[in-house]
Amino acid sequence: MDTPDVGIPRALAGRLSMAEQYAYLRTRVLPRRTLVTAGAVAGGLLTGCHGAPGRAGPAGSRAPGSVVRPFGRHLAFGPDPRTGMRVSWQVPFAVHRPYVRLGLRPDDLGRRIAAEVRPLHTPGVSGVRPALEQYYVHAVADGLTPGTTYYYGVGHDGWDPAATAHRAAIASFRTAPARPERFVFTAFGDQGVSRAASAGDGLVLRQKPAFHLHAGDICYADVNGTGQRADGYDPAQWDLFLRQNEPVARSVPWMVTTGNHDMEAWYSPDGYGGQLARFSLPETGFDPHGTPGAYSFVYGNAGFVALDANDVSYEIPANLGRSGGRQTAWLDRTLRRLRASDGLDFVVVFFHHCAYSTSRHASDGGVRREWLPLFARHRVDLVINGHNHAYERTDAIRAGGVGRAVPVGGSTDPARDGTVYVTAGGGGRDLYAFPPGVADSYEGQVTRHETVKTFVWTKGKDRLPETADWSRVRYTGFSLLSVEVRAGASPRLAVSALALDGRRIDHFEVRRGG
Repeated sequence: MDTPDVGIPRALAGRLSMAEQYAYLRTRVLPRRTLVTAGAVAGGLLTGCHGAPGRAGPAGSRAPGSVVRPFGRHLAFGPDPRTGMRVSWQVPFAVHRPYVRLGLRPDDLGRRIAAEVRPLHTPGVSGVRPALEQYYVHAVADGLTPGTTYYYGVGHDGWDPAATAHRAAIASFRTAPARPERFVFTAFGDQGVSRAASAGDGLVLRQKPAFHLHAGDICYADVNGTGQRADGYDPAQWDLFLRQNEPVARSVPWMVTTGNHDMEAWYSPDGYGGQLARFSLPETGFDPHGTPGAYSFVYGNAGFVALDANDVSYEIPANLGRSGGRQTAWLDRTLRRLRASDGLDFVVVFFHHCAYSTSRHASDGGVRREWLPLFARHRVDLVINGHNHAYERTDAIRAGGVGRAVPVGGSTDPARDGTVYVTAGGGGRDLYAFPPGVADSYEGQVTRHETVKTFVWTKGKDRLPETADWSRVRYTGFSLLSVEVRAGASPRLAVSALALDGRRIDHFEVRRGG
């Protein structure tokens, strides 16, 4: 597909790092600018505003607070899911004193929490797109009671969510329990904005998950995903995405990580300024400037680790080596800490680029080199990836080979057999095929298990041929993971993959000591 001219020649973009391309754009493109607010998409309103929220810009830049309707609510856990939640949303214009009302009943939102506005300016490109002003709002709700349902509404001066006219927008969330108990989480990657993506959100809700993991390539405002300033880019796509996801993300914490399409060149040298504006996630322990796709949290008897695979990817090296090895060192420390924690049975890791897959992008050698030794050393139970727009699941992999065959309905013990890797990239974007002649094989349609001719990306961006005997389940269709986590005397992860119509296409169990 052809990419619009966004101010940097494609040949030059291919030779520059993310930071170098960012500097090029800021000096060569930024002066060409017209202004439109997010309301052009979110609410059908146009304005000539510019300036930080809380201060009026040029004449006509601010709408009365009573007509500025919040939208795009989404939740994320704080450092401790038992006692903290982050509430985020968007407004189409700058507003005064935004806040969250919180309470134990929908008719009693007595606690008021001040919120922070993070404005985001996208420069305009002559003949391609106008500049865009977007306003993202975030509130920190800490000191909550474990295992408790809270009701909340979001507002600002002129818009009180407790007012009768706005009570229909009140939503709720539930904090993690004080002690481990059964829970469900869901996961997919590569969502975007589409009918399939919206239907996937509905399927997520029907699983009644405690939270959802998003394995990167969130919105696809950057349509090319190469980490280059020549990528076609439409920031207004985020307004559509947040509206699409609000029915589920307003009540289910939406824990995202970064994919290659999430490196948006217009906001920061590493391309993560946009994600830092739009999401509030647990902080990392290795990057004071913020790596939005790398963090950890504990829920019940399971620890979860999100990673920024752009930092180690050989296939798409725009941010290769961004952390200078600090992320991998942090991962080692984090996995060691989680494994030493009392009452923690399982460790789940999720990131974007695939460690093991046979579809279009195949497997990333950088991911394998940097992180797989740590997954083995610390006995990671389950790894979830996106990037390839299909469902694929491996056998248990140990020392680079099959440690144990795990057919549909099978079980595995990671301490003995190795780790199962799942590609859950069927979140809503256009689907990918498997190599020619390779048949789908899934629950209800299991085909003969054979090796697959595929490849691994090398550091020189070459494709190293590989014969895969570990590809156990394949499904070319939209889908998601639904994982039941059980505690007690016989802890286990009961993993199911569901097609968009709710049919189960795979299931297996991860057991400890089993």
